[in-house]
Amino acid sequence: MALLAVIAVGAAGWLFLLRERAVEPTVSVPRLAAAIGEGEDAVAVSADGAVVRWLPVPEDPPLPLLPLDEPPERGRLAGPALQQARVLGAAPEALRPYLERSRWGENGVEVVLRGGIELRFGDASKARRKWSAAAAVLADPRTVALDYVDLQSPAHPATGGSGHVLPPLP
Repeated sequence: MALLAVIAVGAAGWLFLLRERAVEPTVSVPRLAAAIGEGEDAVAVSADGAVVRWLPVPEDPPLPLLPLDEPPERGRLAGPALQQARVLGAAPEALRPYLERSRWGENGVEVVLRGGIELRFGDASKARRKWSAAAAVLADPRTVALDYVDLQSPAHPATGGSGHVLPPLP
């Protein structure tokens, strides 16, 4: 009889206490920020600089390209490439189809849009604010052609040139 009581208490404890706290496996898919390489050899990179070999690189819209010949051996970006991945990872969904590639130039991180307009970010700090400023400049109906948008001071973006037109809507 005592054995039945112990089993009943144990079963009740599991049903009401432990079962609700059972661990369930979850898979967290990283937001892909950029690609290294093209075609079948391309690998994706997340916004935190991790190389994501297990996830296929999307084709439509394509990920912007990082200027690396091959992924780092340790599987994680560092230095200027990491700054670029952080900036690209912070891009709003609405602008992602327009992103062609990034590079590290004299203005730090530079993102080139399809059509040639260059967005100059400096470093990856305040990346979301800088993207908001870029979106505001690009959405302004008075803006029809320009070469660059300097976003290093997101409260006061600067534009220049008139050699590139805005890319068409996807």
